[in-house]
Order: sequence, then C-alpha cells, then structure tokens
Amino acid sequence: MEASSTAVRKGTVQYNYRLPSFVMIAIPAGFTPQEYLSLERQHTVRHEYRRGLVYAMAGGSDDHSSLAVNLVTEINVHLRGSGCRVLSSDVKVNYAEDFYYYPDVFVTCEPRDDSDRYIKRYPKMICEVLSTSTQKFDRTEKFNDYKLIDTLEEYVLVSQDQMRVECFRLQPDKSWQLIAFERGEIATFKSIGLEVCVEELYRGTSVK
Repeated sequence: MEASSTAVRKGTVQYNYRLPSFVMIAIPAGFTPQEYLSLERQHTVRHEYRRGLVYAMAGGSDDHSSLAVNLVTEINVHLRGSGCRVLSSDVKVNYAEDFYYYPDVFVTCEPRDDSDRYIKRYPKMICEVLSTSTQKFDRTEKFNDYKLIDTLEEYVLVSQDQMRVECFRLQPDKSWQLIAFERGEIATFKSIGLEVCVEELYRGTSVK
C-alpha cells in the first residue's frame, strides 16, 4: 500500500499526515464549515467534512473507478432531456452545517442546485461504490446523514467484491426499504425510472 504526505494549516498550526490508499484520515482539529471550504480551495487533496472533523480522501482502485464511470454512463444516457443531471465525485453534497461529502455518483433534478457549481444540496439519488475501509461508514453514519436531505429518494451501494447492488428506497412512512440486485438480475433505480442489467454496471471490472 502506497502513501503520500500532505499538510493542512489551520491558523498558525500546520498538521502533517500520510495518506494511504483506501483510507479516510481525520485531521486532528475542529473546523467550522467556512474553514473547511477555505481548506478545499487551497488544497489539491480532497477532504470531506462532518460536524467539525475534516477527513482526507484517498484514491480508489481501478474497479472503483470503472463502476462509478459505468453508473454515470448509464444514468447520463437515461436522463438525457429530462432536466435532471448526474454528477460524479468532483462535486460536493451538503446539508446545513452538518456535512460536506463527495458521493461517487448522484442525481439532482432541482433547479435550486443550479446556483452553485461546486456544492449541491438537493440530490434525488446518491450512489456510493463500497471500499473495504469505508463501507461500514457508508452503511451507517453517512447513510444517516444523507437521510437528513428531504429530496433524497434512493441510496445505492455498489459492491466491489461481488456483483451486488443495494438500493435503499424511501417509503411513504419515511422508512427505508432495501432491495438488492445480483448477477443475472435487472437493477431498478426507481427514483429516476432506470432499469439496467447488473452485468452492465460491472462491465470492464475484475469482479466475477
């Protein structure tokens, strides 16, 4: 596992840390949302923000990248002319002053999201490609955070270990229903009306 070194300065204090692949590292200092956004403008390494903590984001695997690209491709073609947009991990999703995350893939259909090119606040669907070091967080704390977003209708988790796509769908009673799709099945993303073969999402990856 390779690692790179980087540094973050808060006021007169500089924090140095090493960044291994597939790891989220919390920088040991309390940050306001405004300080976090200033940090993002100054650094090439991306960071996520959650209630005062800032996390350095490491790079992913080739399969992680391919799965995200396949999702974006399928969704982008499907949404053409709909007024909705699919965006990738270069754009942040924010809720109040609680968090700023970089989802792997997400869809927004809200005109209110047109006002900021770098931060979106009204996603309809969010997709995360699971990694060994982050999947617990993606399934628990991050999912609970995303649930705070009123416009979110579907949360999708895509496995790198097997052909498995998990869709959590918001129900009328505000609960979330899990529907999983595996090899040989048609994955249905109800929030945007898309159906796609699971194998197509895994095309070009090493996942068998």
